[in-house]
Amino acid sequence: MQSLLQTYKNLVLYASLSLSLTLLLSFFRIPVLFLRGLFTYIQPENLGQSASQSGPRAAIRRPSSDPTSSGLNGYQTLSSATSAELKKRGRSKDKLEFDESNAQIFRLKLDEGHLESRIYFGEYSSVFALSLVGVSSAVLNSYLGGGPEDDGVLADGSLIPVLFGFVAVSKWFLALAKVSFERSASRRSEKQLSLCFGGLGFITGLLICSSLARSSLDFDFGAVDGSCAILIAGSMGWLAGCLYVPAGKSARAFWLGTDQIRSNLSIISCGWFARMVLFATYLLSIFTALLWINPLSKMLVNERLGHGKVGSLSGDGGDADRLLGNVGMSRSDFTKFRLWCLLISSVLQIVAFRSVFQMYLNEAVLSWYQRLHASRVPDLDFSRAKVFLHNHYLCLTILQFLAPPSLVLLFLGLSQIEGNPFGKLNLQCGQLLCSAFLKQVSLLMAWWVIFVWTVFASVTLVLYRRGFLYVS
Repeated sequence: MQSLLQTYKNLVLYASLSLSLTLLLSFFRIPVLFLRGLFTYIQPENLGQSASQSGPRAAIRRPSSDPTSSGLNGYQTLSSATSAELKKRGRSKDKLEFDESNAQIFRLKLDEGHLESRIYFGEYSSVFALSLVGVSSAVLNSYLGGGPEDDGVLADGSLIPVLFGFVAVSKWFLALAKVSFERSASRRSEKQLSLCFGGLGFITGLLICSSLARSSLDFDFGAVDGSCAILIAGSMGWLAGCLYVPAGKSARAFWLGTDQIRSNLSIISCGWFARMVLFATYLLSIFTALLWINPLSKMLVNERLGHGKVGSLSGDGGDADRLLGNVGMSRSDFTKFRLWCLLISSVLQIVAFRSVFQMYLNEAVLSWYQRLHASRVPDLDFSRAKVFLHNHYLCLTILQFLAPPSLVLLFLGLSQIEGNPFGKLNLQCGQLLCSAFLKQVSLLMAWWVIFVWTVFASVTLVLYRRGFLYVS
């Protein structure tokens, strides 16, 4: 018995870790605890005119499902008044009175009951648990390493974190698919742009796999056959399409949180520490995305260090040519440095998640404030619709904001698996063994998530800065 436990100790440790984490998550309600202290908002409507009710009541109802309604900037209107009634109201010479009861907005602290009543809460809980188990298994694998290969795959144990990682990544892909096709969660134009960016991501993936764009990226996974190339390119295109809308929301939350609109409303922007975290996360993401792009990767690597030679800055050629390969760190140190940047960037995104998500919820308050002061008799239907959508799709937005750092951590964990997860099969994937090919492709996908997210967020922020987009 003791020898059996000694042989399969890695397998026992992985099973114990996954079981313990599952019990802890379910007992302490960690997904709910992770969101404790955040606030959402509801805007009431006056139902006191009804005979059976009196006073204001929170308006928690879906937007109008009438397909003939025009909507407001892509959102369906909550107003029950028709366009003819609105025109008649505008031509009326009677003095209009403003009902203050319709202008109230309530702030609610997120609790377990409120979160469980939102759609996609089940998906959020499941991907939270699977991601934590997958990342923890990868961390445990980095400490345990591989087991004895002669005793089989189960004794080696490195197949377990690979399976956990694949299950978690697959669950994230399915969750992103569901939220991307949600009808009222985004505008039709955003869905069309997501489809276009998904196609561009697929083409970019094919170029990378076919070695046409390999010279500009520092990845080495050899020649890729047709089926693997289509699978990799399809995954890259899918991620590019699914991450467009979340990146735009995140950029909008960053714009509000750092008070770029100069509203001077303390309830909308965040404090100085949260702003520092937001800026650090954004800048580190940009820097990390550039580390795999040539010639920057060559500029930071001293190729002569590994050969025991000292580089000389004298000689023929320009200054840039003399710098390439002669300054910087060694290749092994640079590889570790890039991995640490990926890890820290994703961890910072998780740290900044609460601030980003709260700023996204505060966007509804800004919309209410703008509509309230727009005229003497404001029409709050748009702000009521926006408050409802932000409150109704709480967990959907949580999934969108947590997807990039979670996927980066999962792919990074898969790229650092120690041991031989496929045993003595020695399966070939192109020019590499499947274990080595898995590591390179996982690293490519981790970089791709950071790169796509950074590009979308940066372009959105530039459009806000230039005035082509605005928060309303």
